[in-house]
Amino acid sequence: MGEIARLAGVSRSTVSYALSGKRPISERTRLRIQEVIDEHGFLPNASARALAHGRTRTLGLVFPTAGRRYTDMQLDFINGVVDAAAAHDHDVLLSRSGDDEDASFRRLVGERRVDGAILMEIRLEDSRVERLRGTGFPFVTMGRPGRAEGLPWVDMDFEELTARCVRHLAGLGHRHLALVSRPRELFTTGYEVAHRALAGFRTAVEAAGLVGEIHHCGDDAASGEAVVREILDHDPRTTALVALNEAALVGLYRGLAAAGRSVPGDFSVTGIAAARWAESVTPMMTGADVPSDVMGRLAVDLLLDRLADPATTPRQHLLAPDLTARASTGPAPTRS
Repeated sequence: MGEIARLAGVSRSTVSYALSGKRPISERTRLRIQEVIDEHGFLPNASARALAHGRTRTLGLVFPTAGRRYTDMQLDFINGVVDAAAAHDHDVLLSRSGDDEDASFRRLVGERRVDGAILMEIRLEDSRVERLRGTGFPFVTMGRPGRAEGLPWVDMDFEELTARCVRHLAGLGHRHLALVSRPRELFTTGYEVAHRALAGFRTAVEAAGLVGEIHHCGDDAASGEAVVREILDHDPRTTALVALNEAALVGLYRGLAAAGRSVPGDFSVTGIAAARWAESVTPMMTGADVPSDVMGRLAVDLLLDRLADPATTPRQHLLAPDLTARASTGPAPTRS
């Protein structure tokens, strides 16, 4: 500010008033100060501004991975949050923390590096949520813990969407189905998406009088190929599957081709995935399209609402998009 004042030929306080708007100054003086700022490329110091205003204009995204890298669907969610935050002139700081004892999580929250946080990959019993609940630190969850009352969250209705997939296959005459879920270790730690999808699958299978088996699958194509062999070895009568693992989708198709099963002539595939991944396989997959951009925008909006008014009543969004009919499902083969 001192350098700007010297170059503009005004006092330091005049520069302060021009930047903060706390006191009126002449339009001519304001424009002269702005010309100096633009000419020399001066930018406000984010750390100093955070100290002065108590805000960093940065949101935290706490997003652990099951493996060494993010899946394509996870990257879609990250992109959705970053785009939504940028539209409100906020940056995003990414943390891969999986629990409240993680050093990254403690720094993010304890040192107030961000104004608030969006928590991803929620568990039914999530230590991160319990640590933040009641602390006054603003946060939103993408997903629902088992005890979600009083929390702002955005989620897909995985229980209902999985049940819709089962009902769709049952209507086509399929009697033996498989659910291809996420890795077993995620399920074991209480990953809420996997548990809610499993509940929807079991309820719908039982209601329709079908046979349904659960298979866990790693987040990669090779695991998708392997799980197809597992499915057919376990029950050769299986003629359809519901995929909850878009990272393995290409592998599922490869595995079916290697087993001599054509899609959808011999075997039908449906599931839950972002539209661009459902449309990247041949034939394109019938299923519920995950609106990652919409979910990212809703999560950011909820968090900014909390920042603007901490006393506001928490809101929730539960999304249940219709199944998009494509070409991967058809009548059950007569041999079933």
